[in-house]
Amino acid sequence: MGWRWPGDARLALSLVVNVEEGAEQNLVDGDRGPEPVDELGVMLKKPVRNYGNESNYAYGINEGAPRVLGLLSKYGMTATFTAAAVALERAPQVAAGIVAGHHEVCAHGHRWAFQLGMDEARERQFIRDATASIERTTGRRPVGWLSRYLHTGETRRLLVEEGYDYHMDDFSRDEPFMDQSHARPIVVLPYALDSNDMKMWNAPALTPRDWLAYAKDTFDCLYAEGASRPRMMSLGVHLRIIGRPGRIGAYEEFLRYAASVRGVWIATRQDIAAHYRGAIS
Repeated sequence: MGWRWPGDARLALSLVVNVEEGAEQNLVDGDRGPEPVDELGVMLKKPVRNYGNESNYAYGINEGAPRVLGLLSKYGMTATFTAAAVALERAPQVAAGIVAGHHEVCAHGHRWAFQLGMDEARERQFIRDATASIERTTGRRPVGWLSRYLHTGETRRLLVEEGYDYHMDDFSRDEPFMDQSHARPIVVLPYALDSNDMKMWNAPALTPRDWLAYAKDTFDCLYAEGASRPRMMSLGVHLRIIGRPGRIGAYEEFLRYAASVRGVWIATRQDIAAHYRGAIS
């Protein structure tokens, strides 16, 4: 069967927590308009501040972060916090909680902004600014990168040149693979959109129970396949979404479920990438 997960685990489970709040689009930061991603789906056509949506994002920092960090601590699990650097700068208490919990911080941009449309010099500086900022706020340089979905054809090459070990902007499979098309091989750790809690913003009819059932079904399928080949599951959540009182229980139920199954390696993406690189070398 080739390489395997540590302890011959059948499944590597990657818990991903997105920290974007405070780094989203805002007129006060010189952006052309307010952040368009809104739970209510309100699209403002004029460059005016959306104070309501700003407070919705602030909820993730004020209430969601303590709930998510508390649950991870309760179950003794480490997660990868994909953080827009400015979000951690503006919420040092969240950065401190992540560090205290021995979680990993993966760079999710400097601001929470699309890289598409950036020329090479601007994108390289965007990566460098995010790297330096996260190192200042957490004491550790990030080794992984997740874009705000829309990136450029040069993104992965630039990450290699800037010393990154893994890249998340891929949805093509349920296991890691190596991209050797650049000066140094980089591990690609595919992410997942279908099980992401953002679905509860994009499709309001999807309830937390529906999301939980989908996450469990994903887990069960990959765990079964793991008997014959290495499988990896990503479960991405957001502080402002899963951190709501009516949703956090579904997250806890999934963590409890995952903890009850033997042969599951719950690990940070940094550890998953390092193991994979070593296992195939």
